Amino acid sequence: MQFLISNALSALTAVARNMRFWKRKKNDITHHGMNSCTVLQTSVPDFCNKDSMVKFYVRGTTMKIEHYSFGNITIDGKTYTSDVIIYPDRVDSSWWRKQGHNLEVTDLIEVIAAKPEVVVIGTGSFGVMKVPKETISHFDSKGIEVYVAKTGEAVELFNEIQKDKKVIAALHLTC
Repeated sequence: MQFLISNALSALTAVARNMRFWKRKKNDITHHGMNSCTVLQTSVPDFCNKDSMVKFYVRGTTMKIEHYSFGNITIDGKTYTSDVIIYPDRVDSSWWRKQGHNLEVTDLIEVIAAKPEVVVIGTGSFGVMKVPKETISHFDSKGIEVYVAKTGEAVELFNEIQKDKKVIAALHLTC
């Protein structure tokens, strides 16, 4: 463990020495209405891939839910009419659960892989979608906080929590 921490600190030190910031010109980034973004570019440490470059978006990587009503949601100016997973930098509007109104771990594999600090689950306008204890336990075992609420409440939670933590929302939009 100490070896991994030492290597991680060395990598961060190397990354910090090689940082360069620049502004991308207006309309260069069009994802969800962002019109400019600060990007951090750095060389990857030697023990990774020498020729690789890593880019991180420093600003503009949160999604704002502007409106929710039964069957539709507006996120950063774009309206969706199907269930969504909202990541810090994108929206997956093709999300569908294998068992309809029953949310299982397998329905959220990509969410878990994204390593959020918090997952907010919206169970629908009337709370019809069920989240079994096993699903919540799986998130707990990964050190991920989980909030389960009707989608209207989940929207408010998501907008508030993302100010301080990396959060992903999985929202059922109808019943």
